[in-house]
Amino acid sequence: MTFWDYFFWAVFPYLCLTIFIVGHIYRYRVDQFGWSAQSSEFLEKRQLKWGSLLFHWGIIFVFFGHIAGILVPKIVYDTMGINPHMYHLVAFSLGGIAGLATVIGGFLLFLRRSGTRRIRNTSNMNAMFTLVILGAVVLVGFSATVGYTATGGDFDYRTSIGPWFRGLLMFSPKPELMVGTPFGFQLHVFLAFALFAIWPFTRLVHVWSLPLEYLYRKYIIYRKMHPQQVRRKMEENEG
Repeated sequence: MTFWDYFFWAVFPYLCLTIFIVGHIYRYRVDQFGWSAQSSEFLEKRQLKWGSLLFHWGIIFVFFGHIAGILVPKIVYDTMGINPHMYHLVAFSLGGIAGLATVIGGFLLFLRRSGTRRIRNTSNMNAMFTLVILGAVVLVGFSATVGYTATGGDFDYRTSIGPWFRGLLMFSPKPELMVGTPFGFQLHVFLAFALFAIWPFTRLVHVWSLPLEYLYRKYIIYRKMHPQQVRRKMEENEG
């Protein structure tokens, strides 16, 4: 095992996760007003509707699929009587649908941001870079999984990437498990950790802003005011 093997699969993940945690704390302390998705819905809605629905629902199922495939040990499925053929059949079919929805949704969002003049003029390099690296993570992971499975590959990430990632979480890294992993999966993992590193400094922070207060707050009632009432209110405020 070379120095770069140890760096990429033992040092780099912890470096990215440290930036991920510390960066969020820093961002929240110094830029709470910028902690949002910076919505551009008022500029264009039609493309956003389909792109956002496909991407967000797809990425949610992809996320839980990663949990089931990486954080849950293979022995758990063996104990439940789920053989490798059954597991990969379900993972390939459901995961393929979710991955395809994510890829299509992300592509629509990219076209919307780069092709709609009003949105392009109000976008910055940060937003475009985030879309590009996020799209690269999804596209590389999707193509690696589908491509390797379609060509008859017998690689099982549950015996390599899964134990390696769980070892990171338990502060017992085993970089040797990633050395023989196909390049497509290595690139997917590398880009995913790079995404974690830049996450706190992008609009992706809105993921943690769940509007839970909407569940218990009082209703907001809007009433239309007559022009004379509006003028009277303005005079009262000026007085």
